Amino acid sequence: MSQVDIAKRLGVSTATISRILRRARAEGIVRIEIRDLAAPDALTSDLIGKLGLKRAAVVEAPSAGILPALAEPLGAMLAQAGLHSGSVLAIGWGRAVRAVVEAGLPPIPGVFVVPATGGMQQHQPHFQVNEFVRLAAEQAGGVPHFVHAPYLPSSVSRDAFLADPVIAGSVALWDRIDAAVVGVGLPHAANTPDASAATPSEQALVDAAGDVIRHYFDAAGRLIDWEGEGRMIAASPSQLRNAPLVIGVAVGENKAEAIVGAARAGLISALVTDTRTAEAILDRA
Repeated sequence: MSQVDIAKRLGVSTATISRILRRARAEGIVRIEIRDLAAPDALTSDLIGKLGLKRAAVVEAPSAGILPALAEPLGAMLAQAGLHSGSVLAIGWGRAVRAVVEAGLPPIPGVFVVPATGGMQQHQPHFQVNEFVRLAAEQAGGVPHFVHAPYLPSSVSRDAFLADPVIAGSVALWDRIDAAVVGVGLPHAANTPDASAATPSEQALVDAAGDVIRHYFDAAGRLIDWEGEGRMIAASPSQLRNAPLVIGVAVGENKAEAIVGAARAGLISALVTDTRTAEAILDRA
């Protein structure tokens, strides 16, 4: 608001507002500054160096529609990865993953596209990982392989799901992932209860900085065990670490610590984000 508008709102003179602001600046209560925004290329280089990534891409943050804006650099990264017919592309879940898949992936004829995790009994669109696989395969000209099983079955039913030949065939592809596209989740304390559909056990992980397909880690990148870890149907941390390229797509300054933790844990080896998030990451790395 202008000083005139503030004065009218408070019922005092403009001179009074001006005097109070001068005093507030002098005492450090109010600070007016212009942010020194680094160029995307410089931020990209710094992210690779600080986080030990193989690749990174940083886009200027538009005023609206930031998530779809990540699709172009993600597509370029996948195109440079040398994927071909028979390569395996794993897809995670989340709002960012949904946005980039819907915005479009590059053509990779014959690529096998598989979920990185089983499904969730949730109606929100960002949980529909099999749908992301179908759409990604359609866009790339690839072959979809679905996992019609929950990500967190009971111990007894897990064995039954994995005994199914179709599910077992899709899950076997996790051993030879060539590239993956995954989101980076916030700690549940920072999420609304329905944002990530976490179980009570997951919500109790107070030391978690974030997760990648429900593999939780702290800010230092140490994996955090929880009661569901051993019964999840999802690509394991070792399978993600062995993949030549795991691209995290994530934005939001509040996700900086989670992104740093994901890189330190080795659960992502590349990152696509925006300038503001990149700056926040570098402040914490």
